[in-house]
Amino acid sequence: MLIERAYVDVPEGAGAAEDGWPWTVPCVRQLAEEGLAFRAPVTFLVGENGSGKSTLAEALAEGFGLDSYGGRAGYKYASSRERSLLGGLMRFDPTQEGRRMVRGPRVRRRGFFLRAETAMEALNGELSRSPDDMSHGEGFLMAFRERFSQRGLYVMDEPEAALSFSSCLELVGLMDELGSGGAQIICATHSPLLTALPGAEIVEVGEHGMRRVEWAELGLVDHWRRYLNDPRAYLRHVLEG
Repeated sequence: MLIERAYVDVPEGAGAAEDGWPWTVPCVRQLAEEGLAFRAPVTFLVGENGSGKSTLAEALAEGFGLDSYGGRAGYKYASSRERSLLGGLMRFDPTQEGRRMVRGPRVRRRGFFLRAETAMEALNGELSRSPDDMSHGEGFLMAFRERFSQRGLYVMDEPEAALSFSSCLELVGLMDELGSGGAQIICATHSPLLTALPGAEIVEVGEHGMRRVEWAELGLVDHWRRYLNDPRAYLRHVLEG
């Protein structure tokens, strides 16, 4: 692992008590007040759309020096926009191994920020095959195999969006291998399949802020289990009328 804790370095007089985004997002407010500790090589951020999990993932990536557009560390940014307010205030308590990356120049940092909507553009020229010659899912998996290989910080925002069931299983194996090799992964996801990775920590975000939960306690796991057991019980409310 490289990072033991993330926190927000809010300048005096500009505290999280102020109104306005992003401080109105409960998980961001809690991050500003308490920080977020990382206790396992793989951490999943899980929550509904609008809960703030992608906002957290992006800010963590930006704080580490990863392009908010998506891409690898130590590389010229593809995005022309400034870091987000939260990303610019993000700070880390690194492990002994992570200290050189976190406190050194950006070129020393190792990792990748993969976000579903820009992944193929960010990976153009980075892979042994052109993304144009592959499906979206194939490009994702090739990126995981070829670009996710060093000890570094790997932030992912809903990587399951382009993957089939079997490809998600392969990603679980690659995540486990990467984490076992000393890297650290932070993944925002809706996937009950990915979050079942043994040994991973799950942080559920929502109106309550952030809380650590077990896989079986996740609302998305319960909903998927009940839906697959009896789809009509859910669909009759959607298809009425």
